[in-house]
Amino acid sequence: MNVQGYEKRQLLEFYSTMYKIRKFEEEVFELYKQGLMPGLAHTYVGEEAIATGACNAIEKGKDYVASTHRGHGHLIASGADLSKMMAEILGKKTGYCKGKGGSMHVVSLENNILGANGIVGGGIPLATGAAYTSKLKNTGQVTLSFFGDAATNQGTFHESLNMAAAWKLPVVYIIENNQFGISVSIKRVTAIKDLAERAKAYGMPGVVVDGNNVIEVYEKVKEAVELARKGEGPTLIECKTYRFRGHHVGDPGIEYRLQEEIEEWKAKCPIKRLKEALINNSIATEDDIKNIERDVDKQIEEAVEFAKQSPYPEPSEAFEDLFV
Repeated sequence: MNVQGYEKRQLLEFYSTMYKIRKFEEEVFELYKQGLMPGLAHTYVGEEAIATGACNAIEKGKDYVASTHRGHGHLIASGADLSKMMAEILGKKTGYCKGKGGSMHVVSLENNILGANGIVGGGIPLATGAAYTSKLKNTGQVTLSFFGDAATNQGTFHESLNMAAAWKLPVVYIIENNQFGISVSIKRVTAIKDLAERAKAYGMPGVVVDGNNVIEVYEKVKEAVELARKGEGPTLIECKTYRFRGHHVGDPGIEYRLQEEIEEWKAKCPIKRLKEALINNSIATEDDIKNIERDVDKQIEEAVEFAKQSPYPEPSEAFEDLFV
C-alpha cells in the first residue's frame, strides 16, 4: 500500500473511520446475540476500506450517497451520528427513523445519505435520480451509488447505467464485490471475470480496484468524482473485497465457503494493511494507533448506552410518518 504523498492527518482519519466501522459492526453483532436488536443486520466487517475511501473522495454534506442493505459503513464514513444509528438499529425512538426503519433502512437526509435499502439494487435508481436532479438544477453535486455484486444482475442496474451514460449524469457506481450474493458465488451466475467490464456496454469507464486498499479506492473514486463534477458522466468502479462474516448476523457463513478462502481474505484485512503501512513508513506510531482506537471505543460505548437507554416508540405512533 503506497501511502507516500499523503498527510498524516488524512491517513489517520482513514484508519479511524475503518476502525470505527469495524467496532460498530462488532457491537451490532453482540447486541443481536443478546436479543436486543429486532430483525437482522448485514455487517460490513472486512469491507471497511470501500466506504472509507469512497466517502472521503466526495464533499460530505453536499454530495449524495445511496446505500444498500449492508449500509452501516457507508453512513459512518459519511459522518452520520453513531448514537442515532445505534438507536435506530435497536428500534428506538431516538434513531434516525424513529426506530421504524431499522438496520436496512437507515436514512440521514441531513448528511445527504439517501438511505440503506433492503431491496437488492434498490438504491441504484435512487442514486441515478438524485444525479439527474443535480444536473437539472446545476448544483454541482455528485452521487455515490453503492451496491453488491449480485445487484449487477438486476434490471435496475442496467437501466440506470444506460440512463446515466446517455444523459451524462454526475454519478459514480460502486460495486462492492464481496464474491457472494447471500450463499451464491458470483462466479456461478456471471460469465465474466470482472463486473466492471459491463461498463463498456454503456460507453462509460469501467475500473477494477483492490477493495481492501483504502488508498486505491480513494484515488480511483476521486478521479471518477472529478469527471462527474466536470460534466463528463458516470463511472463504474468494481471493488474486489470479501465479507468476513456470513450474509447477515444469523448466518455462520461457513457452509458455502471454504475456510481456506476465508483465512486468505482475512490476511488481507484492510485495517491491518493500513496500520502496517503507517507504522512501516514511520507515519504513525503504535501509540498513535492505540489513541485512535481508545477514542473510537469510547464513542461506540457511548452510542450503545444511548441506544439502550432510549425509549421505544409508542404504539400510537405506528401510523405516523407514512406516505399514503
